[in-house]
Order: sequence, then structure tokens, then C-alpha cells
Amino acid sequence: MVKIGIVTGSTRPARVNMQVAEWVRDFAEKMELEAEFEIVDIKEYDFPMFNEDLPPAMANKSYSKDTVNAWSKKIDELDGFIFVTPEYNKSITSSLKNAIDYIGPEWGHKAAGIIGYGSTLGVAASLSLRQILGNLNVATVTPFGAFSLFTDFEGMKTFKPNEVHNATVENVITTTVNWSKGLKTIR
Repeated sequence: MVKIGIVTGSTRPARVNMQVAEWVRDFAEKMELEAEFEIVDIKEYDFPMFNEDLPPAMANKSYSKDTVNAWSKKIDELDGFIFVTPEYNKSITSSLKNAIDYIGPEWGHKAAGIIGYGSTLGVAASLSLRQILGNLNVATVTPFGAFSLFTDFEGMKTFKPNEVHNATVENVITTTVNWSKGLKTIR
């Protein structure tokens, strides 16, 4: 059994990110794979902007140290990830990049799937995230989900995915679980 974290990519008050993450979790749980799925909401960690003289784990600020320790523990206990990221300015959000940058080794030798969304399906954000994760030794799976703000959301506020995406999302989830199982053997 592997543990897969569905990592949110937005912290905005009016975000639709949680709707997509919850849909992915529910979809994954119905697949009856040998995996546990949980939402890991970066908003719950309330990271300050990464702007320290020392890496956060070594900083003397108790606020960031407590936050980073909780984040580190959560990411370390997971075997793989499915990132749900909106696209902002042809990339991921600054809040997701900030959360990723706060730790390093905890990400390594794990698999990640990516589900993007935006006005252009979140494709640029997904590609940007693949590059960032690759630098941390995260193996990103080839299929990725891509939802349109225009056709998969009502009024760009309510997530109502078209069924045409189901096969791709199933492939993302299955491949992420399988790679997570394989990579678990080398950690």
C-alpha cells in the first residue's frame, strides 16, 4: 500500500483548487487501487515567503520552523503525489513554488502526477512543475490531466469536469500509484 498526497496548488480565498483536488481524490478512491489518497492543502501550512538567510529548517524563527517541520513530516510520510495546479502567468502559483522550495530531500525518489487547469488547460503550469520537480528527483509521470476554465467549470467557479477527461485522469492516477510502488523500493 502506498500513500499518495493530492497537493493543492493555490491558497487564494476564492480558489477552485479544492474542488478539483476533492474530485481527484474521490475519483482515485473509486478506482480501488492499492493506495491511500489524502489531500495535502498547502494553505493549511500558511508559509511565509521563502526569504531567509539560512534554509528554513535552520532559521531561528519559530513560526517558520514549526511550519516547515510539519510540512517536512507530511511530505516525508508520503510515497507519491498528484499535484493539482492552476496556471498563473504560464506557470504554477507562487504559493506552490514557495511550498516546494521550503524542503528538499523529502521530495526525492518519489513519483508525481500532475493535474492542471486554466484558460489554456494548465499546460504551461504542468510543464513548469515537471521541471521544478525533476530538479528534486521526483519522477513525474507522462500523462497529465488538463481542465479548461471555460468548459470544465460553470462560470469559472464550479468544477464540472467533462467525462472525456476520465480516461486521462485514470491513467495519471494509475501510473502515479505504480511508479510510487516501484520507487518505494529504492528509498
